[in-house]
Amino acid sequence: MKQKSNQLELRERSNFSKVLGSSPIPWLIPLSIVLILVFIYPIFEVVRLSFTDANLIERDYVYTLGSYIRLFNHPSFYNMLSVTAFFVFFSVTFQLTCGLVIALLIDQGIRRKLKGTVMARTAVLTAWAIPGVIIGIMWRILYNETEAGIINYFVSLIGFQSISFLSDPFISLVSVTFANIWRGTAFSMILLYAALQTLPKDVLEAAKIDGANAVQRLFKVILPIISPIILVNLIIISIDTFNTFDMVMALTGGGPGQSTEVIALSIYNTIFRQFNMGQGAASAVVLLLINVMMTLVYLRIIGRNRGGE
Repeated sequence: MKQKSNQLELRERSNFSKVLGSSPIPWLIPLSIVLILVFIYPIFEVVRLSFTDANLIERDYVYTLGSYIRLFNHPSFYNMLSVTAFFVFFSVTFQLTCGLVIALLIDQGIRRKLKGTVMARTAVLTAWAIPGVIIGIMWRILYNETEAGIINYFVSLIGFQSISFLSDPFISLVSVTFANIWRGTAFSMILLYAALQTLPKDVLEAAKIDGANAVQRLFKVILPIISPIILVNLIIISIDTFNTFDMVMALTGGGPGQSTEVIALSIYNTIFRQFNMGQGAASAVVLLLINVMMTLVYLRIIGRNRGGE
């Protein structure tokens, strides 16, 4: 009897495994449920709430386009877009440039077996591992405008007046951007350093034999070969910079005034400080559309590159 029951169990298990093995649907169901609950449903709710006048004080709301009308007619909206554009453009440009320079230096240091290259790479990676809130607090201490401020202390030693890092509107935006460049350079360095390891040595040696100097090899050989990785890096850091919230919140809180209020921080302030759920959701939809458009551009460029190959 036991042998028969065991045989029946083995047959049932084998039949069950055959059913699972014949179709991928049973394996995709758990992942689909998770995606719906934590990704698709929240996006649907944000889009739905953006067409309402909902707030965090009253439970009742009506469906209306008033949130978008107030958002686009509000003067601070265009100031927020200009602040975000400045923040994203210079952050992405210098993160990509600094990441490439550091990756080239570390690559050359390892090739020449120089001491300290591993330590330098580890030091750069440390900035990427630190949470954004901690980075904001660190740079707030560095930017302190009193005599206790580390940067202003060295500035006073040179004989210059203290710099208004966090009280002047334009300088505060530059300060936040610089802190974000310091934070994001490590990620670019990781991707570009990995790309440099894939360079074919015979191509570089052929360029040297042809008489190409270091600058010519960089712009005519190295950069064209690693251009797909550069493109991927560009899109990732652009989307990440558009969504930056924690570091700016801890560093300036969007001030002075609204001089450093990027889109992600404006969404937080609108919902949790002004209690305006509808307008905050409308701002979130604008940010979502920006991310979607950037992703579509990325996919189109990647498709062209693959088609060209």
